[in-house]
Amino acid sequence: MTVPRFSDHAANERTFLAWVRTAIAVMAFGFLVERFDIFLKIAGKSLGKKVAMSGQVTGSLVGLALIIAGALMVAAAMLRFTRNRTAISAEETHNAEGDKLDLALAGLIVVLGFGLAVYLGLTMLKGSGHG
Repeated sequence: MTVPRFSDHAANERTFLAWVRTAIAVMAFGFLVERFDIFLKIAGKSLGKKVAMSGQVTGSLVGLALIIAGALMVAAAMLRFTRNRTAISAEETHNAEGDKLDLALAGLIVVLGFGLAVYLGLTMLKGSGHG
């Protein structure tokens, strides 16, 4: 038994799995950012120093936003996978649909990345006594 357009279906599945892997990485990074304060406390104790936790709320919000972005990426991947599977299986040809959701998620990740960079930059400035 052969599957019609098997290579197209396989490529669709590989793309879906790549999106899922990326989403898992984004969510894991969000968890790491959200829990970074625990690492700082442990590192401070082992070094015998008190660590200031001034950006704890900001770090938690950025981490939570990354976790939500990762979950949205999985949802978008599922929608895209099923839409592409239906289009591949259809006998007639279709025009490619818009990628607005993909672009919105990518934009969200870019905004979160810049926000995280600003947060870390400000935290470093405060830690060095310049803020």
